Amino acid sequence: MTGFILLFISMSIMAQKKVNDNWIDWANFKRYEAENKKVEPPMKNETRVVFMGNSIFEGWIRLRPEFFSGKPYFDRGISGQTTPQMLLRMQDDVITLQPDIMVLKAGINDIAENNAPYNPDHTLDNIKAMAQLARFNKIKVILCSVLPASDFKWRPGLAPGDKVIALNEAIKKFATENKFYYLDLYSAVVDDNKGMKKEYANDGVHPTVEGYKVLEPLLEEAIKKVRR
Repeated sequence: MTGFILLFISMSIMAQKKVNDNWIDWANFKRYEAENKKVEPPMKNETRVVFMGNSIFEGWIRLRPEFFSGKPYFDRGISGQTTPQMLLRMQDDVITLQPDIMVLKAGINDIAENNAPYNPDHTLDNIKAMAQLARFNKIKVILCSVLPASDFKWRPGLAPGDKVIALNEAIKKFATENKFYYLDLYSAVVDDNKGMKKEYANDGVHPTVEGYKVLEPLLEEAIKKVRR
């Protein structure tokens, strides 16, 4: 039954991409379209990793390109994206690249209500679907915690601190019950106000170079553990 559901999800994604010429590219399929076409099949003994996420991943390769350089790492973060947008582009930006591991970091823009009022159940369901789609395609998964945020400058007053904590607890519970690897990045950068420490994020949400330097060894260690 699970396999049928995942197949249905994949077919639905493909169908939505090809509805007609007037389809609005809400999921931003075109962002990595050209780059994806250039990706060669994995080399022997290569541990290919795809980073699926939002601006935090997109900013990572911009501010810290040396973290990705010379490694079979593919950054597929898109600024502002919510979990339903990521789910739609799973086929193009993850599965077709044939990675060994997907690092998924998602949820903060759902909480920020970038596209719709926040529904924690819907957000968690989208994260679950992405993890299950990856597993169905024999891709190992690292589920990252959402990074802390006490407010959003572009949408103030939403009080995200406790929402982030609750979503992280739900992701961790799902990961534990289904044997996915859960990576706690939250604890490494959180301040006393449920936000990110100032030295790690100038705007309270997006890591600085120093913030990424704190997260990088945690992620590398997780990749080593998952690929064993």
